[in-house]
Amino acid sequence: MKPIFFFILFTTYGLFAQKTLQLVEDMESPKASLKDVSWIQGHWKGDAFGGTAEEIWSPPMGGSMMFVFKLVNDGAVSFYEVGHIREINETLLLQLKHFHGDLKGWETKDQTVDFKLVKIENKRVFFEGFTIEKISGDEINMHVLLGEKEEKNEVTFAYQRVNSTN
Repeated sequence: MKPIFFFILFTTYGLFAQKTLQLVEDMESPKASLKDVSWIQGHWKGDAFGGTAEEIWSPPMGGSMMFVFKLVNDGAVSFYEVGHIREINETLLLQLKHFHGDLKGWETKDQTVDFKLVKIENKRVFFEGFTIEKISGDEINMHVLLGEKEEKNEVTFAYQRVNSTN
């Protein structure tokens, strides 16, 4: 009886709630601008996949905020991501490309991984399968839905701001 009660309690109050969202069929992305997400800019680091993850986000300029991501395991780069959030047709689109440690791309030349905007609320921006939330001025979390079809798992990257004096 107790395990069922705890499951209901945790799921009802969101302790196990999924942090990523998807657009409902025929739903369009809401209006938004880079001003709405400019708080993402900065240099961020945290632990992930048994190593250290690092992301650097630029301030908005030229209709986009660019970023680079690096995962280091056992002293070597496992992979990189390069991407941006762009303003397109009065909304936002997150796009990225993956690269092996030797900069050979995962996706084909013209292919990107795209995440459409679902909504923005309370210092959280929800793209399809990718949520970024501001915890404090020096902490952000990124929740990413990884995997294929029924085998998807949500992974959280908990980042701390890297001070410019470090």
